Amino acid sequence: MIGFVYLLNPTGGLIEIIPDIIPFVGNLDEGAAMLLIWYGLVEFFEGRKFR
Repeated sequence: MIGFVYLLNPTGGLIEIIPDIIPFVGNLDEGAAMLLIWYGLVEFFEGRKFR
């Protein structure tokens, strides 16, 4: 949920963990947010198989 809200960019780019202007590392925070979303979806769908 946190990753999804971060990708929605509710602050309009005023508050960022890593500024996007920095070459090569500027998009790492968006990548980390996407990984959080992916992990959450996998846990949600795959976790139900074992319960």
